[in-house]
Amino acid sequence: MKRLYVVGIGPGDAAQMTIACRTALCAADTLIGYTKYIELVASLFPQKKLLTTGMRQEEARCHKALALAAAGETTALICSGDAGVYGMAGLVYELSPQYPPLEIEVVPGVTAAMAGAALLGAPLTNDFAVISLSDLLTPWPLIEKRLNHAAAADFCLALYNPASQQRRDHLRRATEILLQHKAPDTLCGLARCIGREGQSASLLTLAQLADAEADMFTTVFIGNAETKEISGKMVTPRGYHLD
Repeated sequence: MKRLYVVGIGPGDAAQMTIACRTALCAADTLIGYTKYIELVASLFPQKKLLTTGMRQEEARCHKALALAAAGETTALICSGDAGVYGMAGLVYELSPQYPPLEIEVVPGVTAAMAGAALLGAPLTNDFAVISLSDLLTPWPLIEKRLNHAAAADFCLALYNPASQQRRDHLRRATEILLQHKAPDTLCGLARCIGREGQSASLLTLAQLADAEADMFTTVFIGNAETKEISGKMVTPRGYHLD
């Protein structure tokens, strides 16, 4: 059966790739992905055929991967983090009816919320929500609505895509919404370049978050009312009654 793997390679460090991820990449004839993601795996699979596409070419990338697989070339479409969390898995399935039948296998990976949380401590131990601040595909009013409801319910939050050159004020605007529901001293964290060169992590308050430096390589964590700092780490209690 013709096969297309849609593979989450984790945040970037080869050590954080799952065994299933490596198995799929080894089984593929061709690896295709955004240029930056292919660069992360190229040295691990020097014998593979590598194809790259630029930013905002997601649909073309998925069409190419589907076409290669339909032609009989076992293909792995690479996504950072998890293929189903802001990755290409959904788009592949949406486009797949345009191609002859083929086996699509989604291979999960470690998404930035999980890897960043581990770097900061344990901020997501209780209920949490993941929200992207990018309005390229989701209208900003809908993002605002989701922020309002998640904050009102006192979820811990992981914010993806907090800022870019075109969206410099989105994190500030998001923080203003969160401050309507959460205390200014709510503990927050920033995790940047997770699993890659230049990795960093820092803690700050929600009041400080509006002016924090962040970019597309940053994942932002906002605690709930119970989140606290323990030995320099961001920790959200699960609710155990400790002696």
